[in-house]
Amino acid sequence: MRARYALTVLPLVAGCATKGMVRRVETQVLVLRAETARQDSARSAELTRIIRFQQQTLDSLNQSRAAIRALDLRFGQDVTDVLRQLYAVQEMTGQSQRQLSILKAQLDARAEAMDARPIATQPDSAGVTRPVGGPSADQMFQGALELHRRGSPATARRAFQDFLQQYPAHPYVADALHFLGETFEAATPDSAVVSWNAVVTRFPQSPRAPESLFKIGVLASKQGDKAAAKAAFDRLIKTYPRSEAAELARERLKDLNP
Repeated sequence: MRARYALTVLPLVAGCATKGMVRRVETQVLVLRAETARQDSARSAELTRIIRFQQQTLDSLNQSRAAIRALDLRFGQDVTDVLRQLYAVQEMTGQSQRQLSILKAQLDARAEAMDARPIATQPDSAGVTRPVGGPSADQMFQGALELHRRGSPATARRAFQDFLQQYPAHPYVADALHFLGETFEAATPDSAVVSWNAVVTRFPQSPRAPESLFKIGVLASKQGDKAAAKAAFDRLIKTYPRSEAAELARERLKDLNP
């Protein structure tokens, strides 16, 4: 705008202006033109930069959209695969349940048929009758004892109880009662004492009797009942003075009577 104004005014003053003034005006016009060109160039460069930035932004957005679409497709495929596997597992589970139901029905039918058959018995080595084909007294006792030694007190307890119920007159009854007491020792000490007292009362001549008395004394000592512990150890020493358990009881009494 300033350049056009200068060009318009220039002819009007040319007649009365000196040559020096004309040169100054021409110089100013050239400067204005150069400044205008520089500003236009700067604005053009800035505009070009802005356009380039916008294009880069659009390209980045397009790439992001493409990546999101690919992720959606991949996620959808993964979900489809998971659902397909889930349906397959459900189908296999259903088949397994049906097979288990059939097997259970067959076992129940077989058990009913066996219950309906008369049970044959025969005497074992100790003269005690047992079901034909069932475990012998020796087998039941040794099986229970093995469970006890392996550290399965609850399972061993049931096995000893089954043995005592089926073979109440067997020579192993005293042993079974002694070990039955040991299976109760940690969980229910009172029941353990009942089993050990049964050994002492019912089978005083059994080698398990002094052992059971010693166990009673040790358990009482652990519970802090010194009087009961001393009574058990004294009874053991008086009744079975030559037993190994009596020697151990004497050592225990020394600790109880410092």
